[in-house]
Amino acid sequence: MRAFVFPGQGSQKVGMGLDLAEASAAAREVFEEVDEALGQKLFQIMKEGPEDVLTLTENAQPAIMANAIAVLRVLEKEGGLALADKAAFVAGHSLGEYTALCAAGAFSLADTARLLKLRGQAMQAAVPVGIGAMCALLGADIAKAQALADAAAEGEVCTVANDNDPTQVVLSGHKAAIDRAVAMVKDHGIKRGVLLPVSAPFHCPLMQPAAEAMAEALAKTPPGALTVPVFANVTASPLSDPAEVARLLVEQVTGRVRWRESVIAMQAAGVDRFVELGGKVLGPMIGRTVADVNVTSIVGMADIEALAKEL
Repeated sequence: MRAFVFPGQGSQKVGMGLDLAEASAAAREVFEEVDEALGQKLFQIMKEGPEDVLTLTENAQPAIMANAIAVLRVLEKEGGLALADKAAFVAGHSLGEYTALCAAGAFSLADTARLLKLRGQAMQAAVPVGIGAMCALLGADIAKAQALADAAAEGEVCTVANDNDPTQVVLSGHKAAIDRAVAMVKDHGIKRGVLLPVSAPFHCPLMQPAAEAMAEALAKTPPGALTVPVFANVTASPLSDPAEVARLLVEQVTGRVRWRESVIAMQAAGVDRFVELGGKVLGPMIGRTVADVNVTSIVGMADIEALAKEL
């Protein structure tokens, strides 16, 4: 049984999508449609940078989605495959959940791009720059990470934002609390704490204003029917009900990305084959989380051709 998964923020890089666009009209159409939906030349920023402009949350989120959907469209149009026939489930990491929902037909490409642009802007605006921070804990499981977060909080926000795999957990919250957490890693038996180069503290209660903005946006652009169930970040369980999808997307802004649990739950549901589209970020996390599964990351035309033959 197969699941298609979609990467989150941090997987962007200058030059992304370029070889796809050069090789395939289906990919070019995706990038053109996203540019048109946003009224900006996003693909130019993806191709040429500058990197600091691409990394802005409001650009990175739709760019990562567009790149992954371009990979999927090339696979579908040139490989003659339909996602619904080849996947039992879809899932995505944070913003990747929107990509997964677009892939499953719950949102149009244009609506997905607009929702992610707004999500990026709302997340950026929710907390003034310098007030919040995030750090990755390496060599930490969820229990150690939670204990560290509790110890470092001292009355401020310091929570587990992403439970990525058994060796990597991300904390998010007030900058002073995150700095304390990084300073205290060794006391909690954690190998390293690394401050992340992000512009806002995602997936923590400080994001509440952004959650409200997304509730409003999703009320105006509600998800439609899904062709494939999606594993939701905040519950780590499969969903098909569009109303529930919308509710959990709002919760996801302030809630934990339960990626490790999602992978375990997908395997328990019978998935033994994971295909990551548009990045090489989730594959290693999946490999560290579950044994006896096959993981492929599909980024360029050669990857797409090899997968199309296999499917």
